[in-house]
Parts: sequence; C-alpha cells; structure tokens
Amino acid sequence: MASNWVGELIYEGKAKRVYRVNDELLIMEFKDEVTAFDGARKERAPGKGRLAAAQTVFLMRLLSKYGIRNHLVDWDGDRKILVRGLRMIPIEVIVRNYAYGSFLKRMPLVKPMTRFSKPLVEFHLKSDELHDPLITTDDIIEAGLTRQEQLNEIMGIALRINEILSNYMVSRGLTLVDFKLEFGFDKSGNLVLADEMSGDTMRILINGRHLDKELFRRGASALDVVRAYEEMNRLLGIS
Repeated sequence: MASNWVGELIYEGKAKRVYRVNDELLIMEFKDEVTAFDGARKERAPGKGRLAAAQTVFLMRLLSKYGIRNHLVDWDGDRKILVRGLRMIPIEVIVRNYAYGSFLKRMPLVKPMTRFSKPLVEFHLKSDELHDPLITTDDIIEAGLTRQEQLNEIMGIALRINEILSNYMVSRGLTLVDFKLEFGFDKSGNLVLADEMSGDTMRILINGRHLDKELFRRGASALDVVRAYEEMNRLLGIS
C-alpha cells in the first residue's frame, strides 16, 4: 500500500532519503539505486528499495522480540519506514565473524573467510569525505563521541545482535559474514539501534555465494543485486 506520510526532506544519501515529519518522527525512504565505491559506481535498481526496506523491517522486528531497542515505528509496505528521531552517534559499528573486506587489506596475514575465534567489533568514523576511517576506542573517548560506559554498552548490544542474527541465518542455511550498525540516543538517553539492516549493510552467503551488495562491488549488474535480494528475502521468510 502507498503511504500518505509526508515530511520535509532533510538528507539524501547514496541509498536513502530522510524526511522530518515532526520533532519525534522521521521517514526513511529506500531508493531504487545501488552504489559502490563511495558512489563512484551507481545504477538504477527497480524494486531494490522495497526489498531493502522489507529486510530492515523484518530484522528489526526480529531483534525487538529479543529486547533490542530500535528506532522502527511502522512500514508503508513499500519503500518507506517511519522511525523515531534520535541523537545519532557518528560511528559505524562493524561486527565481523569471518575475515573479509577491509579487514584483509589491513591484516593480510589472515586467509580470506577464516572464521574468527570470536566475533570482532570495530569502529569507523562516519564520514564520507574521509571514507569512514577505522578508529580506536581511545579515539572515540578522547573525541567525546561517547563515554566509556556507553561504548561498552554499544559493544555488548552489537555482540548480542550478532548472536541473534547469526543463529537465525544458520537456521535458514545462510552465513552471516559481517554487518554494519549505527546507534543513537532517544530523549530519555537510551541507546537505540538505528539506520537500516539490509543487503546494503550486511554480507550474507549461501553456499559461498553472495546475496548482498558485494555482488555489485564485484561487477554484477543492478538487476543481479535485485535478484539476490529477492532470493535473500525468500530464504529469510520475508514477504
């Protein structure tokens, strides 16, 4: 169904537009586009917006069942979700179960797709201009981005999310390689999971084959990505 939600456009990124409804609520609209390499490669991808929105809604509702607080309020059934506005922390939290991607560039002594002895949690400064550089926990504290106890809470929640998602993926015959999270604070000061959870922000494999945006990074077409997202949704049980 089409939504009658309206708001003022306040941000447009590579994959989403964000609209302000009021002081409490925002609309996130998922675009029918796929990008890679900080937007250097971009193609139209009809249908991708709804597929990514459906993934985000499904996974956030799944996490809610386990007590993970997140910003999702409602979904229009298409490309828009209604979310609570938060005071965002300008950090990307990456959870890694296997050696892949940028980890291999900085640590070539580990073979690709080696499963880590325990999940790794790393932090990147959210900055397109700086290409989201890796930062340390000391960097975060010294810059005043969060306090130590808040950072500890973020790490704990990220690992709990990984446990929930990994178990669900395994039950569906899938492998969760790694994923990105973002967090913010609500008006009560509670830490809340935000942004999206989709094939744009996760690496998910079936029998070694990608069902995520990594396909596009490797040269596949936008249509290939849409088909992969459709397959992911079927396997995860997303309608």
